[in-house]
Amino acid sequence: MKPVEKVDGSTPNAPAWGSDPIAGLLRALDFEFIAFTPGASFRGLHDSIVNYLGNTSPRLLLCLHEEHSISIAHGYARVTGKPMAVALHSNVGLMHATMAIFNAWCDRVPIMMLGAVGPMDSVQRRPWVDWIHTARDLGALIRGYTKWDDHPGSVPAAIESVLRAHQIAMTLPRGPVYVCLDATLQEQPLTSAPDISNLARFRPASPADPASEAVVEAAAILTAAKNPVIMIGRVSTDMDDWNRRVQLAERLNARVVTDIKTGASFPTTHPLHPHPPGLLIGVEACAMIREADAIVSLDWVDLGGSLRQACQGSWPTARVIQCSLDQYSHNGWSMDYQALPSADVSFLANPDRLVRKLLDVLGPAAPPRPAPVSRPAAPLAKEDTSASPGRIGIEAMARVVTDGLASHNPSYIRLPLSWPGERCRFVHPLDYIGFDGGGGLASGPGMAVGAALALRGSGRLPVAIVGDGDYVMGVTAIWTAVHYGIPVLIIVANNQSYFNDELHQERVARARQRPVENRWVGLRMNDPPINMAVLAQGQGAVGLGPVTNTADLQTTLADAVDRVRGGATVVIDVHVAPEYSRGISNTLLRKIAGTS
Repeated sequence: MKPVEKVDGSTPNAPAWGSDPIAGLLRALDFEFIAFTPGASFRGLHDSIVNYLGNTSPRLLLCLHEEHSISIAHGYARVTGKPMAVALHSNVGLMHATMAIFNAWCDRVPIMMLGAVGPMDSVQRRPWVDWIHTARDLGALIRGYTKWDDHPGSVPAAIESVLRAHQIAMTLPRGPVYVCLDATLQEQPLTSAPDISNLARFRPASPADPASEAVVEAAAILTAAKNPVIMIGRVSTDMDDWNRRVQLAERLNARVVTDIKTGASFPTTHPLHPHPPGLLIGVEACAMIREADAIVSLDWVDLGGSLRQACQGSWPTARVIQCSLDQYSHNGWSMDYQALPSADVSFLANPDRLVRKLLDVLGPAAPPRPAPVSRPAAPLAKEDTSASPGRIGIEAMARVVTDGLASHNPSYIRLPLSWPGERCRFVHPLDYIGFDGGGGLASGPGMAVGAALALRGSGRLPVAIVGDGDYVMGVTAIWTAVHYGIPVLIIVANNQSYFNDELHQERVARARQRPVENRWVGLRMNDPPINMAVLAQGQGAVGLGPVTNTADLQTTLADAVDRVRGGATVVIDVHVAPEYSRGISNTLLRKIAGTS
């Protein structure tokens, strides 16, 4: 990463303006960065970070769009588990940011958002602009998909508000929080500074352990089970927790299911992980769930919907053990709580703490049981079998990319919907960061930048494979990576179409007995084609491609890795066929398109 920008003059020893102690609190809370798109409503806070703190701890991250500010913070939190601060200008900046905030909310990641507003005292507003950029309750814009918001009326109240927001953001289930600062509050002279010296007394609360009686009951169910299954969803990235999950599966001889909505949580190469992960549960894994006599859900995303999908509309006959804190985030505005799951034993607890308790109760490993029967996965294509001229089949692209990067210790930040799960070779929590939570386009590039920022110095190669629609909507996030010298490799799987919507249009056409050949109309981005590499070059990044065959992809990929290792931001435009991999069966395609 490039050195911090030189700040002229010396920084004052004591806070003198309202925004100074707020900036000082961000430093005391160990915020490394504050991402923002400039705005006059938080000019006081901006000055405090630059001229009071010297633009260090936190350091400003200039972004070209508020969605990128949030997406960068989202990717950063995915890797670190910690919030990044984000400053959002008034009502207009907050409105720009809303989709990315929703993504972070659905993904249960912490972000500290500091909003701002023109003077609430109307006599202090400048003509026109302060009036249109002042709103009475900005938090209402995002209250349905944030954990908490506040609009403090004084500097001491702002200090308390930021402290409370930090506690709430970091308490499981985590999520974005929003504190709106009056411009007048930020710019008022201080007669005395609030005391922020004893922050240790305001740490987030420790999570409670699962109830002992329920742990014993769950352990009894699992001990008696002959065919247990563990479904792993939102869990920690701690390596000790990862190892305990493996230990639990091995002790129970339980088969494991994961998906790519959440980050890597279990080694996909392990014999007890017999079926590849995907965005939805694959056909073979569904059969495995139907055959189970005990199911453990470790905060699986949409447990109810997934169980009914696996059991073809019915509930499983297996005893179900559910562990999740997620219902603490559920509200009446957003339906991200998903279908209501059935469960025989339910824990409102951190799933990794349940794993620890189960291991304690289960005691030493029992004699090994017979190995579960696993259905062999369909073999991957070894050659490019795509019939489309000038395009690479998605499985062939996945083979070249994963084989080419295997020796470079990659961290995959994003994988596209079409990705073949057989190419998900995860053996460490940082091998795959996860999806965006809310399914909103434009998040991929920003999350790639934020995760790459968090991965600096780790020895990891940050890699994001994004769709063309996601890329073009979020492309200017790349400028921030170039500006601050954040190395990252972004591969655009460019099928020149909003292909998922082609499936929707095909479904409607078939239902109405209309021509399916017209499914592409209004969805193709090929007249004129968009040169994804040139969009990157225009922002100072290295843009390579378009690449249209596997031989060129191998060569280009090797060149890109060398450049990223040298500190560059690199984008490769890969023309892929408009298709899903064979691992995504017709059944799953119907699910994606909305059929039963």
